[in-house]
Amino acid sequence: MVTDLVSIVTPMYKGAAFIGETIRSVQVQTYSKWEMIIVDDCSPDDGAGVAVVKKFMEKDKRIRLIVSPVNKGSSGARNIALHEAQGRYITFLDSDDIWSPIFLDSQLDFMKEKSAALVTGSYHRINEQGIQVLQPFIVPEKVSYWDILKSNPVSCLTTIYDRKVVGEHYFKEELKSLRDDYAFWLEILKNKVDYAYGNPKILASYRLVSTSVTRNRKKLIKPQFLIYYQVEKLGLLRSIYYFMNWAIRSVFKYS
Repeated sequence: MVTDLVSIVTPMYKGAAFIGETIRSVQVQTYSKWEMIIVDDCSPDDGAGVAVVKKFMEKDKRIRLIVSPVNKGSSGARNIALHEAQGRYITFLDSDDIWSPIFLDSQLDFMKEKSAALVTGSYHRINEQGIQVLQPFIVPEKVSYWDILKSNPVSCLTTIYDRKVVGEHYFKEELKSLRDDYAFWLEILKNKVDYAYGNPKILASYRLVSTSVTRNRKKLIKPQFLIYYQVEKLGLLRSIYYFMNWAIRSVFKYS
């Protein structure tokens, strides 16, 4: 584990359209001690995304590429990268999202300010053309395990955790690409740290694309309930209670 290194985990599936912009947003970071591990999740695009990544790798040795021979979903792709990560600090950046140039510096400073092992941040919400389509999402000051059962402001896009405190932590691969990130943060907040602290600064842009799972709320209904009932084992009544809270708050979050 390299003490001052940030490991950036990027799963990619048919990512040719945006991965170049995503990588460039990492390369212009004011904090330069990072490695970016991109895992192509057996994309059916004739290697288009991989070709884009390889061009960047030729000039920047901090970028690494792993091509999975089988499709494992975002959970499996992220786990592949986590097993290879060398940094003390872990963060995630999907292949169509963008960071502001001060993202890493700001979040690492915020961790020190709060003496925290888990911090998240605020972000813009843009469309496929890069145009803001919703008001920026501003994260709360801090959230606990019980808070994020009702509504989860902890996004992969703007969250960093200290591996020295959290330890080795992996995604539940049986969830594939449906709520795997949510289960990941729930487990950390339940077992490793008391709070995730929220930086009010807008530090990134989350791209809402037509194929995005989070944009298709109907597709999330069953997986969301099963997180409560099967993964967290909250029982039927409490699962219904938290599910209803999530459903109502989601309407406001994406409107």
